[in-house]
Amino acid sequence: MRGTDLQPEGFVMSVLIRNCMAVATMDAARTVLKNADILIEGNRVAKVGVGLADEADEVIDGRRLVVIPGMINTHHHLYQTLFRNVPRVQNVKLFDWLINLYQGWRHITPEAVHSAATTGLGELLLTGCTCAADHHYLFPKGYGNEILDAEVRAAAGLGMRFYPTRGSMSRGVSKGGLPPDDVVQTEDEILRASEDFIRKCHDPKPGAMLRVALAPCSPFSVTSELLSQSAALARRHKVRLHTHLAETQDEDDFCVQTLGKRPLAYMESVDWVGDDVWYAHGIWFNDEEIALLGRTHTGVAHCPTSNLRLGSGIARVVDLRAAGARVGLAVDGSASNDASDMLAEARLALFVHRIGPHGVGAVSALDALEIATRGSAQVLGWDDELGAIAPGYLADLACFDMLDIAYAGALSDPVAALLFCNSRTRAHTVFVNGKKVVSEGRLVNVDEVKVVETQNRLAAEILEKARPDIDLLQPM
Repeated sequence: MRGTDLQPEGFVMSVLIRNCMAVATMDAARTVLKNADILIEGNRVAKVGVGLADEADEVIDGRRLVVIPGMINTHHHLYQTLFRNVPRVQNVKLFDWLINLYQGWRHITPEAVHSAATTGLGELLLTGCTCAADHHYLFPKGYGNEILDAEVRAAAGLGMRFYPTRGSMSRGVSKGGLPPDDVVQTEDEILRASEDFIRKCHDPKPGAMLRVALAPCSPFSVTSELLSQSAALARRHKVRLHTHLAETQDEDDFCVQTLGKRPLAYMESVDWVGDDVWYAHGIWFNDEEIALLGRTHTGVAHCPTSNLRLGSGIARVVDLRAAGARVGLAVDGSASNDASDMLAEARLALFVHRIGPHGVGAVSALDALEIATRGSAQVLGWDDELGAIAPGYLADLACFDMLDIAYAGALSDPVAALLFCNSRTRAHTVFVNGKKVVSEGRLVNVDEVKVVETQNRLAAEILEKARPDIDLLQPM
């Protein structure tokens, strides 16, 4: 299952996107080129500039296109696309949301997870996202890493670059945690499975299509011992670490009352701070904690839609970035966002921080796009190959057709128009690793109608299985 950047021997496919309306390179200077060309050779960008005379195997007319680096989603729970818009949890906070949805989640299977991953990753591709990290921590009794294998197959089937994280929960309700005991694993099981997953799937080579990390779920669902042992295991194998942190005030209270420390101090005590660590959410960090995250270059996955959907709060992204913390963008699970739409997420990141101490100038369109591309690549430790359009970088690109009524009158700044004007535009063309995976707004490698039909059938079956324990279709 390891990824590869190898092309067929003796053959390098080349693509020239000629005379693009605008190219947001997202280089260090955030250069935007007008009427520019992009030459792809094999799986990498060969040249970017104005008036390239190169010929290519395929030439694409870019006059109507704005091209950006493929966006990178730094936190998702793909299985949750099966539980979008469930009535019982439409208007509740995180802990109630979790307790109720666990009754449905305990019925997932590898087949269901494959469908959910195909759905979520497919939607991400269609909105300009070319690489996604997924945090899967739920393993109902009888299932282990075959659930993760199903996600890996789904990503490979779509042609998407994938960064799954081997999550875990060891603290069920009988040990003071939130999840039911039948979806948690013992620490020995978790550590064995984590090491197996790394050995089977992690590809550290340049151009990899598949890399992995370790991701115990949260301070309230695993023990201190598991956090420490997971950190040691990850560093032994040179993979990264990921978890939820500082998402709600309830979590703060839980950590202080149960663990005797605020969440970040607790994670620091188990060796979970550093440039190989990223947290999801990070809403409730105080000034001292933000300074620590900056000094250590610890990463944060910013999830604005989910944070508003659950009423959790607004992360201090402007302060985190100013302090030197690495900040990327994420859609979070589709049961707390209900969409896997990276363009919509970037648009919300543009606007939500204008309410607060930094004012209307807090985040610009290029700031939001940088968080979604270059910033996300930094969070994943992959900014030497992803997050920019530059010679030598991987050819992961998203092209948007601006001949659309949503952008009419907005082309004085076509890159900013992507975020200011519309958030439901499908990407016209998307390349991953130099290969076209979206063409004229449709997924190339799967039948979208069949994906939707399968997902709807499996979602209905799971909700019906959950009904004896709790009727998720009835509002609270």
